[in-house]
Amino acid sequence: MQVIQGIKELEKFRSSLVKQEQLGLVPTMGALHAGHLSLLENARQQTDQTMVSIFVNPLQFNDSKDFDKYPKQIEKDLELLEKGGCNIVFIPDAKEVYTQQPTLSFQFGYLEKIMEGYHRPGHFNGVAIVVSKLLNIIRPHKAFFGEKDLQQLRVIQYLVKDLSMPVEIVPCTTLRETDGLAMSSRNMRLNVSQRQRALLLSQSLRKAKELLGKIPHQEIELLIQKDFSAETLEYFSIVEKQSLKKCSDPFQDKEVALCVAAFIDEIRLIDNIIVSS
Repeated sequence: MQVIQGIKELEKFRSSLVKQEQLGLVPTMGALHAGHLSLLENARQQTDQTMVSIFVNPLQFNDSKDFDKYPKQIEKDLELLEKGGCNIVFIPDAKEVYTQQPTLSFQFGYLEKIMEGYHRPGHFNGVAIVVSKLLNIIRPHKAFFGEKDLQQLRVIQYLVKDLSMPVEIVPCTTLRETDGLAMSSRNMRLNVSQRQRALLLSQSLRKAKELLGKIPHQEIELLIQKDFSAETLEYFSIVEKQSLKKCSDPFQDKEVALCVAAFIDEIRLIDNIIVSS
């Protein structure tokens, strides 16, 4: 496994690829877990060379405390990636990625007014800037993203489509712990008690799935809000999977996403499940 830290070194590697070789990229912020490794495995199956980038992007944190507390474990990450069969790891320095404060900004219309966009102003602009940079610097043929961050995935898909970037965005299924908790780097910050309380997110989604089509959406939302009475629920939304707009009531859409975000004390977690009619 090759570890690359500078952009010039990366360009040298990129130019060494055989013309027919497909390069697959898994962009991460480190603190890797089995979910990330599943993205890597998808990349290994679909491309010839696999690259994982590790970069904690300051622009996508609208809370500086969240950025400061984001878990960092680079040595463990490298060990996991080598065992997972990764070919190249790209670990750029923030000063090289951002030689100056970006003047360009992105707007994603409706997606900025709902769920993550509404509660984390500026977040998707930061995501779009760093993903654009990584895709332009690395020039992968395919890039792999998890469906747990469903709204972020949509933003990246629109970004690539609107800018005609020559890369295929490959969505990958959310991985869960045996008890149902969606895998996340932020889970590392949970203590034993918080870890148990965090199960409320996946439990609420399963409950909503069972009720979908049986009672009005507003009643489902009220029941979920009641379940979170002891925690801080940021949102629970029933939306169309593709557009992420509110889906019709009664349930008639072919595919619906049930999305939730909540704080377990100061730790913010998100989750979603897809339901087909």
